[in-house]
Amino acid sequence: MTALVDTNILVYRYDPRFPEKQRLATTLLRDGIEHDSIRIAHQAVVEFVQAVSRPLSKGGASLLTQPDALDEAEQLLAQYEILFPTPSLVRLALRAVSRYRLSWFDAHIWAYAEHYGLDELWSEDFSDGRLLGTVRVHNPFLPPAT
Repeated sequence: MTALVDTNILVYRYDPRFPEKQRLATTLLRDGIEHDSIRIAHQAVVEFVQAVSRPLSKGGASLLTQPDALDEAEQLLAQYEILFPTPSLVRLALRAVSRYRLSWFDAHIWAYAEHYGLDELWSEDFSDGRLLGTVRVHNPFLPPAT
C-alpha cells in the first residue's frame, strides 16, 4: 500500500524534542524508501524547509540551518517520488475545504492523495481513521488500538 506523508512526519525526523515521534518518523521514512511505499507532495517539501529552518522560539535555534534544510529537501527529491499539483488537484482541494471542513493546507494535502489514487494519508493533523473520499487517514504517532 502506498501512502502520502504529511509535513509533520518529515519534520519530526529532525526534532529531538519528541524522541519517540522522531524514532517513528525515521522508521516510517526509511521503510518508505526500502519498499517504495511513500509519496511526498510538493507542498510538504516546501513546508518542511520552512518548518525546520525557522527558530523554535524567539531568538532561539532552528531544527536545521537553512543550508542543511535545503540539503535535506534535495535528499527528499532524490529518495521519494514527489507529487506536483495540477489544476484538477487544486479544484479538488477547493471543494474539500467546504465538503470536509478542512483548512486550506490540510485540504490541499488530502487532495494530493485523492488525486493520485493513494490509499492512505499519514498525518497527525487529521482525525485518525477518518475516511475522506477514498483516502484513509492514519496517525502513525498514536499507540496501536487494542
